[in-house]
Amino acid sequence: MRIAIVAGEVSGDILGSRLINSLRELYPNATFEGVAGDEMQQAGCVSLYSMERLSIMGYVEVLPRLVELLKMRKALINRWSQNPPDLFIGIDAPDFNLKLEKKLFDAGVTAVHYVSPSVWAWKEGRVKKMKNAMDLMLTLFPFEVDFYKKHAIPAEFVGHPLADEIPLKTNVEEARKALSLPEEAFILAVLPGSRVGEINRIAPDFLQGLKELQQQHPDWLFVTPMVNKKLKDAFEAIKQEVAPNVPINYIKGQSRTVMTASNQILMVSGTAVLEGMLIGRPMVAAYRVAPLTARIIRLFNMIKSKYYTLPNNLADEYLVPELIQEGITKENIVREVERQFMQSEEQHNHMLGRFNEIHKQLKQNASARAAKALFNLIEAKKAESKK
Repeated sequence: MRIAIVAGEVSGDILGSRLINSLRELYPNATFEGVAGDEMQQAGCVSLYSMERLSIMGYVEVLPRLVELLKMRKALINRWSQNPPDLFIGIDAPDFNLKLEKKLFDAGVTAVHYVSPSVWAWKEGRVKKMKNAMDLMLTLFPFEVDFYKKHAIPAEFVGHPLADEIPLKTNVEEARKALSLPEEAFILAVLPGSRVGEINRIAPDFLQGLKELQQQHPDWLFVTPMVNKKLKDAFEAIKQEVAPNVPINYIKGQSRTVMTASNQILMVSGTAVLEGMLIGRPMVAAYRVAPLTARIIRLFNMIKSKYYTLPNNLADEYLVPELIQEGITKENIVREVERQFMQSEEQHNHMLGRFNEIHKQLKQNASARAAKALFNLIEAKKAESKK
């Protein structure tokens, strides 16, 4: 069994590594190749290109790397069309993977997309490109299956691996002990992004907000996990300009443990917001793209979902304050963090109750279910070819 697999960013790399391990239980001698990060490579996937080259979001942001990405995709199409794998799995990264899947699907390769693009949040015209372009869409959220069935695209809900990994009740004391953080302090976890571009766009406002919060709450502890030195250096350079006297405890990686150790979270929106919800912490989420990207999105009225963050969309309720684009200001950050800090016990318990309900709904042994769905697809195709 030879499986081609392409992931475009850290969250996809984590999903891919878990899926590879589950597939090995069904196909012990399977080999994996494609575009992989550290986690997938540790699981045994041979990476043909650096995953970091795919890790870009937005319209304008991709332009400097467009020629390189087109060449990479063309090379992968040629490689796998000429020497077809038994299965191709595109993990997230829809701008790169969907066309790759379509080309391979047309060439007769069994093609699957894992993690639905947020087409339900955008104009539905985007979903037309997925029809007759893949054998199966694996979704992390239950409501997505009905959306795809409406458009005659085969889809299966498998749950979310993070919901399987994170316990329904997390242990604050253990997390603080593991990070050598004080037991009694009020800890605000600050997650300014997993890309340098995000940090450059959002960190100045975050730090202005932290400067104000530190003056109002000098006993609060700000803790920031940084996945690598490059990101930490980018954030620290901005901090030295904006808020040099604000004390921040840096932790190498371990963002989940930092969120578990916290009382509250200020973060850049993305998969980490879902993780914060599963951990069960009050959060303020922010996101900003390049100004021209924002203008394009607004000009064509592209977003049609009620909310920006996953927890709010899953709950169909405004549980996580959202600061978007120009809404990310020092004043708004301070106001929303303070408002959450001061919320009543009734409000707090309602939020945690809704988070817990969603956690249970997503806790489905996702990687094993995804692997089983792929196994069933492959075996059905084998049986069909023998007829």
